[in-house]
Amino acid sequence: MRLTKFFSLAILFTLGISACTLPSGTPDAPATLQAIYTAQAATVQVIQTENAPTSTPLALPTFQFPTLPPQTSFPTITALPKNTSTSTPLPVVMRCDHAAFVKDVTVPDGTIFAPNAQFTKTWRLQNVGSCTWTTSYALVFSSGNSMSGPAAVNLPGTVAPGQFVDVSVKLTAPLADGQHVGYWMLRNASGVMFGLGENAQRPFFVNIKVVGDMTTMFDFVAEYCHADWRSGAGDLGCPGNVGGKKGYAIDVNKPQLENGQKYDGKGLLTVPERVNNGYLAGYYQPFKVQKGDRFRAMVNCEYQAAGCNVVFRLDYQIGNSQIKTFWSFNEIYDGLYYTVDLDLSPLAGENVTFILNVLANGKADEDKPLWIAPRIVRPSNLITPSPTPTRTLTVTATMTSLPPSATPTATATITPTLTATVTETILPVTATPTVTATPTETGTPTETPTP
Repeated sequence: MRLTKFFSLAILFTLGISACTLPSGTPDAPATLQAIYTAQAATVQVIQTENAPTSTPLALPTFQFPTLPPQTSFPTITALPKNTSTSTPLPVVMRCDHAAFVKDVTVPDGTIFAPNAQFTKTWRLQNVGSCTWTTSYALVFSSGNSMSGPAAVNLPGTVAPGQFVDVSVKLTAPLADGQHVGYWMLRNASGVMFGLGENAQRPFFVNIKVVGDMTTMFDFVAEYCHADWRSGAGDLGCPGNVGGKKGYAIDVNKPQLENGQKYDGKGLLTVPERVNNGYLAGYYQPFKVQKGDRFRAMVNCEYQAAGCNVVFRLDYQIGNSQIKTFWSFNEIYDGLYYTVDLDLSPLAGENVTFILNVLANGKADEDKPLWIAPRIVRPSNLITPSPTPTRTLTVTATMTSLPPSATPTATATITPTLTATVTETILPVTATPTVTATPTETGTPTETPTP
């Protein structure tokens, strides 16, 4: 009995060593495993037979050996050959109509002109296409500011591929100050536009700056008591109840800006009604707008009005039409002031009622919005001169009846008439022009009549 157990343990120990030392992935792996399974079955049979009764033999279980997959071989990786061929560049396609910018012959970018000044802009271009430009080709306006130029100007002559040409157009500087840009292109005989760049779709341009003297035509501060001021509480007087809760407008001499500096001029403090989302609006007398007129001002809150949060708004009305908003700006107390410069040309030719409007954003208790020098200005060269009359004397001779022996004398009766001499006089907006007559004598009559 003991010998049998010892023999079984020895076999198991031997098989364990064999299993531990069995190399993996070898070709004879299935046969080795078959031997291990056979040895294990024999061991079980010995043990079971040892313990089984002698009368009835023990039925051993049937072991079914797993089928191992056949060994698979890995594919061999073959290095690809290096590409030793040289790349062939794509052919360059030359367009029929294609231009290249060479230089600005006249009016370099940023040239300064006075308002309404006339000038000629000339570009030098090169024909880099394959087609010849003829006089049927033209310089045409594309976009931007046309500066009163023509829609198209035909080329001065024939331009073969590779040749250069100077193309010119007569322009007029706009009335408004600032930078102005106009974009131009070429057009072929079929009406197709072309220009610069890789795809011949980029225009060339003229870029100028207009700087001119401006004259104040309407002063909103000087005229504020002629305006009709209203709030949610109704119509207000001028200056109204300063410090009251209904809202008020009052002029301020040398107002202090949010940054602490003082403005050397006048401002207009427009305080809205002291209610939630209160407002104040000033309706001014109608003003006839001309092309080139601009509205200018600075806006901010009064110094130390830390809780100020309002909307500045320039509204307008033409006749009895609906009130519209021309411009608006949200201002909070941030230690800064902002410049307003608006072109009023869209309203040219109209008698416009301008409305200075301020609206509280929520509570209005700390709102103190301040307009600094709100005004309408016009280019000085567009102001129509006002006539200054001068007096010219006209002498009429009359005869006095005398006795036959007397020597008649002429009596001169002077009748003054006015002849207007036009001189340019720029008057302030609040001034009323007066006629100053300067008498000048045109002669002293001497006459000796024959009786």
